[in-house]
Amino acid sequence: MMELDPFALSGAKAKGKRPYFLENPDTERLMNIVMTLAQEVSVMRERLDTVERLLDRKGTISRDDIENFEPTKDDADARGAWTQEYIARLLRIMQQEREALGAKDQYSEEVADELAKE
Repeated sequence: MMELDPFALSGAKAKGKRPYFLENPDTERLMNIVMTLAQEVSVMRERLDTVERLLDRKGTISRDDIENFEPTKDDADARGAWTQEYIARLLRIMQQEREALGAKDQYSEEVADELAKE
């Protein structure tokens, strides 16, 4: 089995030109850093949720219990709701600014259709 080198993987680059979505590249880089940290917090929160649920159910846990935990539908629903709320809190300022500009809500399919027309 081949060992993965996390340091080498962290420097991996996608092929092609990097797309920028914000006007200022520095802002874009900062946003990418913040979103990466947010993703790590979300994963950590899910793992903590696993530990708490296992302790509630069994009173004691092992690393194997954590690694092999399979959430019930209710567990998964609760985690999904937490994640949605977390993302909404995290991006609230952007949503508020967008609303202040009077931008209409668009679904990803609508955005894709608009971009395809250009």
